[in-house]
Parts: sequence; C-alpha cells; structure tokens
Amino acid sequence: MRRHISTALLYTLVTTLIFGIGYPLVITGISQIFFRDKANGQLLERNGTLVGSRLIGQAFTAPGYFHSRPSAAGNGYDAANSGGSNYAPTNQKLIDRIKGDAQTVSQDRQGTDVPVDLITTSASGLDPDITPASADFQLARVARERHLAEPELRKLVEEHTKGREFGFLGERRVNVLELNLALDQLAPTPPHH
Repeated sequence: MRRHISTALLYTLVTTLIFGIGYPLVITGISQIFFRDKANGQLLERNGTLVGSRLIGQAFTAPGYFHSRPSAAGNGYDAANSGGSNYAPTNQKLIDRIKGDAQTVSQDRQGTDVPVDLITTSASGLDPDITPASADFQLARVARERHLAEPELRKLVEEHTKGREFGFLGERRVNVLELNLALDQLAPTPPHH
C-alpha cells in the first residue's frame, strides 16, 4: 500500500512539473519568439500610448469617427462580461432597442436601409469589425465632420477592408479601430471632438 501511495505522489509531482510548469513555459516561449504580436493580444499603440487591440471592439461615438457595432458585453465591450443579450428575436426589449438604434443610426442617411450589423450585437459583444456596407453607410457623416471628400474617404475604407479568410471563410470586414487610427492620420479630429 505504501509503495502505491509513493508511486502516485511521485507520478503527480512529475506530471505537475512537466504539464503544469514545463509545457506552459515552452509554449509561452515559442509564442513570444515566433508570434509575439498575436500572443500579446495584437495591441495597437499610437505615439507610445496603448489605444486598443485589433481583436476587441470599442465604442466610438463622436460623429467624426466610424462607429462600431453595438455591444451587449457588460457596459459595452467589457471582456470580463463577454456575451450577447440572449434575447429571442421576439423579445420586446430587443425589438425596442433595435428600433431605437435604427432610428438613431438612420439619421446618417435618411431613407436608406441601415446595415444590420450597425444595430445588432455580435455573439461575444466584442466584435472589432463592421461590414464594408456599414462603413459606406457612415461615409457621408465622417467625410462631413472631417472635411474630406467622400471618394478620398472611400479609398481609405477600401484600403482597410479585409477579404475572406483563405478566400472563402467568413465575410469581408473592416476593423473599426484600425480605420479610425488611419483616419486620424489622414485628417486630424476637428477641435470640437
């Protein structure tokens, strides 16, 4: 009996050292050497200041910026509370929120259908991307606020539009943070923002 206990304890100690300490250290080391940006959350800095991550959305509300999709994660884009609202499509709270958001967003382009991703949340509530249609929907407002010609701004959106993964997975998308950072480089934010 004593021999079995000793073997079990030794086995537990060895596997803890290998799989609990050794393996994580090796994988962390490999990821830091070969995939540093991805391993550290694809963080973006501007002038030495951390401004966000390519992987997690954030709220942009000023009219001179492209706006992200709404978030149901906590108070919005809260990674500690990631998740959707889990309301059924017939839930009155969801219907009222979407109607309200659609009325607010439609002020950008009266009489034009609002792209669905500008009024619905993603499953995680942290989606950093919008569709090219959503960027195009906001183009006139952003151009007006930044005093830019729409064709110039449309070119910037096209430069920041990513295709499908491997040419067939997912949809075309625009990372809102990257687009807004490029927008700040092209035409600094007007002083009233």
